[in-house]
Amino acid sequence: MRKAWLAFAIASGFFLFEFVTRVEPSLDAQAIGSFFHLSNSGFGTLSSLFFWVYAPMQIIVGLLLDRFGARRFLLLGSFCCAAGTLMFAATNLVGVAGAGRMLTGFGASFAFVGALWLVNHWFAPERFALLSGGVNAVGMIGVAAGAVGLSDAVTDFGWRPVFLVTGAAGLLLVLLIYFFLHEPASPAAAAQTGPVEHVRDSLKTVLGDGRVWALSLVGLLYYMPVNVYGGLWGTTELVRNHHFTTVAAETDVSMIFWGMALGSVAGGWFSDRIGHRKYLVLGGAVLTTCAYGAALYLPASALGEGVLLLAAGFFGGFQMLTFAMAKEGQDNRVVGTVVAFVNMVGIAGALIFQPLVGYLADRLGGNFELALMTVPACTAAAALIVLFVPKYRHPHHMPGARRGSPAV
Repeated sequence: MRKAWLAFAIASGFFLFEFVTRVEPSLDAQAIGSFFHLSNSGFGTLSSLFFWVYAPMQIIVGLLLDRFGARRFLLLGSFCCAAGTLMFAATNLVGVAGAGRMLTGFGASFAFVGALWLVNHWFAPERFALLSGGVNAVGMIGVAAGAVGLSDAVTDFGWRPVFLVTGAAGLLLVLLIYFFLHEPASPAAAAQTGPVEHVRDSLKTVLGDGRVWALSLVGLLYYMPVNVYGGLWGTTELVRNHHFTTVAAETDVSMIFWGMALGSVAGGWFSDRIGHRKYLVLGGAVLTTCAYGAALYLPASALGEGVLLLAAGFFGGFQMLTFAMAKEGQDNRVVGTVVAFVNMVGIAGALIFQPLVGYLADRLGGNFELALMTVPACTAAAALIVLFVPKYRHPHHMPGARRGSPAV
């Protein structure tokens, strides 16, 4: 099991790194926008280029992992993610910065799905929700702790040196993957079908499943606040509408990621223990809606705002259960494709909502409080949709089921 836990640690570290690169532009949105002479809408578009590559790559990544395994693609992905970050930091041209952002998105596209693929094939199926929550928790804790530290560093040194150091750290991750990450036993190691047949059969299985589509839409709406409020516009909203300092605002926004870390693990543990997912997702979405609504529209001190955003992140962490719900009942040979499809649709929300909130803010005279009304609206819609998703209970969660068998 040493190789399994080492793979879990390294893959989680890659997810942490890619999530830092994903949200890094939010640490100094105004300075970066001014540097490239962009409006709020233009900056939102520049940042969202990450997702224009990341989102459509997800289904390709899932197909590749199910057919060829994970190690070589995590190696490629981590290198591209680091190189794109360095390119963004090193240029004065907005076009080159956009290309760097897209390269970062390409590399990052392998991180989350690759980590969950490794969890699925290294560990027993009844541990999937807990350990996938653990992957998410590592990323969220890293961002929560790193965002405040990086925000201070940006204030002291400027955003470009901080981005350069981040990219250099990514190159160290490449070396860790090369020397220490091992492949698990999986159907990919003994695939009998050709690549064309594999793609055809996998896509037919996933795209023909209405339950997977519904859960993907739930994931999109439920995860929207992380990409839009936590990942880009939250700090700006707190500074402009609540008149917090940048460091105080970034500290409060980081509470979302601390909450996500706790909620991902707690939701996964409790769900695996009771063998049910659906109503935890429903309850989490409702409570997330209430928390973001209160954070946006009720008067609160910096401390009170932080508590509300911590709660929003905690209940938002239950969104991770949509991946467990989607993969259960599927052939183990297509788990990577299923997880990737759900993640692709979920991340695609950033393509719409990051620039949309910037556009709305421009139209509303810089009022992000009103523009971000889209946040609780989306999580409320997720709660409504999941009500109609059929329940499925994995055989390993049935009374008397034997536990501990690996998923291969």
